[in-house]
Amino acid sequence: MNWGKPNPRIAAHEVDAMFIDRWSPRSFLDKELTDEQIASLFEAARWSPSCFNDQPWHFRYARSDTDRVLFSEPLTEKNRLWAMRAPLLIYLLARLHFAGSSKPNRHNSFDAGAAWMSLALQARRLGLYAHAMAGFDVKKAHEVLNVPEDEYTVMAAIAVGYRGRASLLTEELAAMESPNCRKTYSEVVGEGVVVPKG
Repeated sequence: MNWGKPNPRIAAHEVDAMFIDRWSPRSFLDKELTDEQIASLFEAARWSPSCFNDQPWHFRYARSDTDRVLFSEPLTEKNRLWAMRAPLLIYLLARLHFAGSSKPNRHNSFDAGAAWMSLALQARRLGLYAHAMAGFDVKKAHEVLNVPEDEYTVMAAIAVGYRGRASLLTEELAAMESPNCRKTYSEVVGEGVVVPKG
């Protein structure tokens, strides 16, 4: 059974295995998720930290065949090929202004990212995988979701489900079906005031 390549990740320092184990496969089984699983994903995201506890994120999800077809429309053709098999398609929105205020919230994307990571880690706790996508038409996503562009920005599309075999993918996508690695520790961390270029 072809599940793709093994996980090549090795931590440079001690870290909980959940951070190494979380990755974004493209092959999903068309196996329905339970109400409890779905609620658990969003409950984890709900407890994410945010500036002034404003919680600017909002998730819209599709699980029925009809809704998933609709939610897939803004996706690029390449993403649509694999994401349509996932039993849960989500869009993550970030509110542009603080609640009850016209003041812009410049931390909204930072906070929405924290909520995404919470959801992704909870997915792994449930034996699921989550794959966030930037490859979608933002304007079309606003139209499909009926979300005003002056109130929210659509940050990401997310596919969630059980991992499938790499052989379910096209040859091109199957070749990429393994966890990728990261920059070295020294490339992303430094002490003091000098920040390297690039």
